[in-house]
Parts: sequence; C-alpha cells; structure tokens
Amino acid sequence: MKKSLIIILLFPLVMILSHQPAYALGIEGAVGVWNQDPRGYMSYKGDSLSVDRELHYDQETKVMARIKIDMPLFIPNIYLMYTPIKFEGRGEKATNFKFGSVTFRGNTPFQSEIRLTHYDIALYYGIPLVKTATAGMLNIDLGLDCRILDLKASIDQPSTNLHESKSMTVPIPMGYIGVEINPLKYLHLEGEVRGIGYNGNGYYDLIGRIKIIPFGPFFISAGYRYEKLKIDHLDVDSDIEVKGPFVEVGFSF
Repeated sequence: MKKSLIIILLFPLVMILSHQPAYALGIEGAVGVWNQDPRGYMSYKGDSLSVDRELHYDQETKVMARIKIDMPLFIPNIYLMYTPIKFEGRGEKATNFKFGSVTFRGNTPFQSEIRLTHYDIALYYGIPLVKTATAGMLNIDLGLDCRILDLKASIDQPSTNLHESKSMTVPIPMGYIGVEINPLKYLHLEGEVRGIGYNGNGYYDLIGRIKIIPFGPFFISAGYRYEKLKIDHLDVDSDIEVKGPFVEVGFSF
C-alpha cells in the first residue's frame, strides 16, 4: 500500500521530468536605445528643484541591455538588466536655494547632474500550465527583482566657487510580473512591471514591447518605458519620472 501511494504521488513529477530535457536552457538577449524624458523634482537637505523648469534637463538617449535565462527543471529563471540614466544641464533659480550644506546664489547660472543608473537581477517562475492551456499563446511570469540604484546628484556654481554633491548606492527589492502574448508566430506582445511601495516611498518601472521575429533567432522590438521614483532616504527627497519610447535588437533561442 505504501509503495502504491509513493508511485501515485511521484507520478506527476515523473511526467514533468520526462518532458523536460535535463539540460534545457533558453536564452534571450537584447540591446537597445531608450529616449528618456525627465519630469519632477528633487532636493537634498534643502529646497526642491524642478527637473525641467529649474535644472533645465532635456531628453537624453541612452543604450540599455538585458538578458533572460530560462533555467531547466525547478531552478528559477534569471532576468538581468542594465539601465543607465543620467541628465546634465545648465540651470538657474530666481531665489537663493539650499542644496546639501551649501546655499547657492539666486539668478546665477549653475551646472547640475542627476544619475539614476540601475542594475536589475530578477528570479522568476512561469505560472504553471498557463502556456500549455493556451497552446503557447499566453505566458505569465511572477518573481522578485533586486534593483541596485546608483544615485548621484551634484550642483556646481562656477561664478561663486560653490559645489555640493550626494552619492549613494541603494539595493531596492521589487516585485516582478511579466506577460507575453503570442498571437502570431512572428509577432509577440510583451509587458513587464517592477515595483514596490512603502512608507510613502515608491519605485515603479513599466515596460510595453512589440517584438517582431523576421528570421531565425533574431528579433527587433519597439516599445515604451515609464519609471517613477519617489524616495525620501538619507536626506534625499525626490519624485522623478523618466519615460519615453525605445527600440531593441536581439536574439532568442
């Protein structure tokens, strides 16, 4: 009786393993450019500075890269992503303002820089049976993402010889959801959501992508990405949005 019960309990596992090659591995990689349009404000121990009206940041185009690894058996899949974000500009504020421990003179030009570059590593699983039940037309992934945020903000006012800056590297845990819809063999629609909210802070990253596979393992894709960072940490208070379209080229096998 015990032997029969063990066989019954192990039968689903045997069936899964028999249809899963022991060393099956899927890889998808892509490199693209993202046109980044910033909005919002930031401050460091002092007055808020508008990103577009006072810091005078304009749109920037940056290279970004990602790679997904579908692991065999029950090992979690891996998603790595690199996203550089950096804005520089020549700004001016009508009144004196404080940034860090320095008070800068109003109506006097200054140079500033904000860097929000980040590195992601997500571990995720596909929801069981969704892909099978939809004949491969739908796949939903759920997991956890660790984002390493490399943040820097600095202001230089050459005419007054004033300078102040703040740098920090912050690990941010986020939830991850990925959705893929495949209406045609050569056309895929994808969406990704990463996010977390806590104590009035929040960090959200939304990606929508249309992928076209013209031949073999290669694809081209275009989409839109929206990030919102609202953080009050170590005297840095910011509410910044970065959004815009992107294009990619890549491979998948």
